[in-house]
Amino acid sequence: MPRRTTATSRRASIATQRDAAGPGEPMRAFSRSLPMALLRAREAVMRHFRPTLRRHGLTEQQWRILRALSSVDDVEVTELARMAYLLGPSLSRILRDLEARGLVARRAVATDLRRGTVSITAKGRNLIATVAPYSESVYARVADRYGAAELARLQAMLADFEAALATLPDPDGASEADGEDGSDG
Repeated sequence: MPRRTTATSRRASIATQRDAAGPGEPMRAFSRSLPMALLRAREAVMRHFRPTLRRHGLTEQQWRILRALSSVDDVEVTELARMAYLLGPSLSRILRDLEARGLVARRAVATDLRRGTVSITAKGRNLIATVAPYSESVYARVADRYGAAELARLQAMLADFEAALATLPDPDGASEADGEDGSDG
C-alpha cells in the first residue's frame, strides 16, 4: 500500500481546490493540465536519477540513448530518435558527444550513404553496467515508497493510456517527436 502522508494529501486537496477552473474560463487551470501533471511526475522521478547520471558524466538524454541502444544490435538514426523521443538536431549533437567518448559507433548504410546506423560500443555497455546498480536502487526506493504493486499498476496504466491515445487522429499533423519533453497543454 502506498505511504502517502496526511500533509501530502492535504497539499494535493488544497492545490485541486485552488486550481479548479472557474465558470466561464476557457480551459482547465494550468496545474491541472494533463501534460503538466505528467511532467511533474517525470520530474519527481528524474530528480532521483540525476545525481548518479551526473557522477558518471551523463545527461538524461545521453542515458536515454544509451539505454535505447542497449536493447538493439544497431538502429537507424531516425528510429533511434523515435525510440528516445528526441528531435533529430538534438540527437545528432548528442551522438557526436557519445561517439567522441567512445560510447557509441556510427556507420553509414552501404546502400544509402545519407542514412546511418548507430550501435553501442563495449565501453558504452560497460558504462551501463556501472550505472545499472544505482539505477535499480532508485527503482527499489520508489517501489518501497509508492508500493511495488502500485508501481506495476501505474506502468500498466501508462502503457494502456499511450496505446489508447495512439488510436486518436492527430488534428494538426504534428509528429510524436515534436517537443522533446511535452507541452503545457
